[in-house]
Amino acid sequence: TWAFFYPGLVIALWALGFYLLGDGLRDILDPRQRD
Repeated sequence: TWAFFYPGLVIALWALGFYLLGDGLRDILDPRQRD
């Protein structure tokens, strides 16, 4: 199970990081987009 747990955790962290990074960049580039 560990062989599948660690890669999955790494992928989840990468996805979360890219999501937060993209959200932050969108706020910086276009702050008026928010409601």
